Amino acid sequence: MRMLRLILPALALLAPVPAIAGSGASCHVSKMLELPVTMNGRSPMVLAKFGAKEARFILDSGAFYSTISRANAAEFGERVLPLPSYFRIQGIGGDSTAAFITAKDFSLGGIAIPTVDFVVAGSDTGTAGLLGQNILGIADVEYDFPHGAVRIMKTAGCAKTSLAYWAGEKPYTMVALAPAPDGPWKPHTIGTILLNGVKIRAMFDSGAQGSLVSLAAAKRAGVTPQSPGVVRTGFSSGLGARQVPAWLAPFDSIDIGGEAIRHPRLTISEIGLNDVDMLVGADFFLTHRLFVSNANRALFITYEGGPVFNLTPKGAVSADGKALDLTDAAPEPTTAEDYSRRGAVLFSNHRITEALLDFTKACTLAPTEARYFYQRAMARLANRQRDAALGDLAESIRLAPADPDARIARARLKVASSAPGEALDDVRAADHALAPSSEKRLAVAALYDRLDEPAAALANYDLWLASHTEDSERASALNGRCWARGLLGRDADKALSDCNAALRIQPKNPAFLDSRGLIRLRRGELKQALADYDAALAITPRNAWTLYMRSLVETRSGDAAQAERDRTLALSLAPDVIDRARRIGL
Repeated sequence: MRMLRLILPALALLAPVPAIAGSGASCHVSKMLELPVTMNGRSPMVLAKFGAKEARFILDSGAFYSTISRANAAEFGERVLPLPSYFRIQGIGGDSTAAFITAKDFSLGGIAIPTVDFVVAGSDTGTAGLLGQNILGIADVEYDFPHGAVRIMKTAGCAKTSLAYWAGEKPYTMVALAPAPDGPWKPHTIGTILLNGVKIRAMFDSGAQGSLVSLAAAKRAGVTPQSPGVVRTGFSSGLGARQVPAWLAPFDSIDIGGEAIRHPRLTISEIGLNDVDMLVGADFFLTHRLFVSNANRALFITYEGGPVFNLTPKGAVSADGKALDLTDAAPEPTTAEDYSRRGAVLFSNHRITEALLDFTKACTLAPTEARYFYQRAMARLANRQRDAALGDLAESIRLAPADPDARIARARLKVASSAPGEALDDVRAADHALAPSSEKRLAVAALYDRLDEPAAALANYDLWLASHTEDSERASALNGRCWARGLLGRDADKALSDCNAALRIQPKNPAFLDSRGLIRLRRGELKQALADYDAALAITPRNAWTLYMRSLVETRSGDAAQAERDRTLALSLAPDVIDRARRIGL
């Protein structure tokens, strides 16, 4: 029995290891394929290709099948074929209709795969799509995100052997996995864990950016959104078109195969899966190394250091009080790509200073690779080094002028720094580089809006909405298109329809109410416009633009005294609000 105790405020982690006796000589483990993984925030990315076109996928152990959005299928020139109408995909935010493609010129990790199917469904991920269990589940799989890799493994004769082959003297834990289902589908990585001492079913889901407990499971464990210490954090979204409320909640303990953590803070929300109570997400994968034995339905885990469920260990000792060395024994990187991947892991774990050192080494070793300068720019932004970040973005754009990510990032900085002319050049370059169905058109449209280019914004909203019929950002896009039409003073009926559709999805969004107020003002519907502005200000009472717009409605309605009060308050909050209103003819 081995035990591990992590030293941190009000937290102890114990890791009893089951005594697994077996014949090591009869157990054979071999590596079939190793895929480099580069973290993008909390998303583990792997590189694939459709023909000669590069595609970056999220490695998603929680996806029963590899998926791609309809827009991305079109971008890669793949023919979308229908699935039966009853075939729907479930996830956070609801469910989605589905179709499929069969890619005949696909490669992964430099290895050509003659044919591979993808389900076409759901929201954009900001990437090409998700690589799911139809690929990850073909054999056993090792998730080694702390070292920037995932490995497809083949084992034989290992039924009674620990497969944490890298652990050495390091403590490890084991979770028994749910049996594989009957039929053609590959099994998810689901095991039973304890939350506040209550058994729950947890899916180990590398595609979830953070771990997430269902509201029902949290309630069984004694925690609800109304419990002491629970804080509303916003919304969760996933495959479905809806966004669902989320809260950060304190729990007494969580126990994963014997790794028992006291006082974790976990996000609670709807997760949309009937047979799963918790998603153990990328935050866990970043600090652990996991070996999934699909053959034996067992999961082996070691802790590799770093934050655990919003808590940061200060060290580790064994059960008898002896200090344990958790220093990473991995060799120092030797290539630019190795430094890039390690830096991305460090950045994801908020170790920004160390990440910057690795990104700098990558830039030095490969000074013509634009991607490394982009990575360093993002880290420098997180480190509040704005000018240095702009320098890196300039170099990234010099090396890859058509890269929309760097263009969009620099445009956002330039807009914020009151350099609209330079920002507009970058937005136009990104617009020109994007495929018509690209998910990045939503960002381009929003930038055009901020730069007072409503016609260009409208064109991009049209393109995005045409390609994204089921997406969690659809409400924002509908509102954006409504607003652009309102600024242009055209197609008032279509604009009102868009705003109404956005508000059906998010009825209490003050920005959406404000947009509809503008359209109703344009249409001369003063009573309805006033009601929208009143409702928006009830939620955000010190919004200068909404106050000023309400003053215009009140003036036209004959309430001069209230109009003057609203106008005075609006100008005290944002003196330039009157100039903005004049620019759009109000």
